Amino acid sequence: MMKPPSGMTSWCQSIAVAIMANLDIFSSFQAMTRTLQVGLLLYPGCMPAGLLAFADMLHAANRRTGQQLFGTRFMALHKGPIVCAHGLILEATHAIHDGALEALLIPGFWAESAEHIDTALAANADLVAALSIRGKRCQLWSYCVGVCLAAASGRLNNQHATVTWWLADTMLKRYPKVRWQIEQNCIFNEHNATATGVNGYLPIAQSLIERHVSPAIFRDLIKLMVLPRPAQSHDVFQAISLIKQPSRLLRQVHALVERLPADQITLMKLASELGMSERTLARKVRSEAGVPAATYARRIKLSQVGERLTLTSAPVNAISTELGFSSDANMRRMFKDLTALTPAKYRQQFSRC
Repeated sequence: MMKPPSGMTSWCQSIAVAIMANLDIFSSFQAMTRTLQVGLLLYPGCMPAGLLAFADMLHAANRRTGQQLFGTRFMALHKGPIVCAHGLILEATHAIHDGALEALLIPGFWAESAEHIDTALAANADLVAALSIRGKRCQLWSYCVGVCLAAASGRLNNQHATVTWWLADTMLKRYPKVRWQIEQNCIFNEHNATATGVNGYLPIAQSLIERHVSPAIFRDLIKLMVLPRPAQSHDVFQAISLIKQPSRLLRQVHALVERLPADQITLMKLASELGMSERTLARKVRSEAGVPAATYARRIKLSQVGERLTLTSAPVNAISTELGFSSDANMRRMFKDLTALTPAKYRQQFSRC
């Protein structure tokens, strides 16, 4: 969506899907019993790039799992062609009240001031009214200044919500019934979701895919798609990414270590899973990776910690629990021993946010 008047940048972001047909579905994946339908809201002047990227991510999840888990449809106050930002015309195949939906995603529009917000809300008064009476079984998801439309509809009243930082004062004054949590980038409630910035669709998609499919599948999509990623990582992690592993064995070890909880990773476990003796595995890993197998496995697991720190805002203790470390203190100690940085310092230095 937008930035303050100084330093405005282009909002378009190209998303390219590169699905690998030969990847196995994770064994923990549980199929959904029906297709979850999400409406992508169009309105005059809206910025649809995030909607297109969001649709691509859900399509990628379908391709990755081999199932039609998610369905998307372009919707508007009335079906037909909609003139979006920069004169781009997209076709709304459904009106806003057509059919059953699990959620409706509201994109932002170009704005540089509170006055621009007022103008857009007045121009879309009928749409705001329609949102206000949309059944609560349909969640409202909004990002960037699209949150303003959701707030104006009253659907955020008495709910926690967030909004792009430069609108904070305006939203706090105009919609005091909303429980604004400006310091957070994305908030999910029972009936709505709100996220900040032009890429706010991304954490919404992440939460959707992680909850209805699995966190592992979402991380897989990050690797298979051109998504925003940190520009750099610590030197100790740059040589051990999965794509850089020089042999089939190291790629197998890498994938296995990523999948296993940290406190279950032993040479015995790895050797058993790979169908070889501990001695053979230790010898081959040392020969091909140049370090002992235990050291190699530890770096891979801690690399996952580093990835979570730079790609998410999850608390450090939650990351430790998710990755299966025996204790938060143990993970922090190993991470600092390897990188010479605490997790907090690492996030501060390498985060994309």
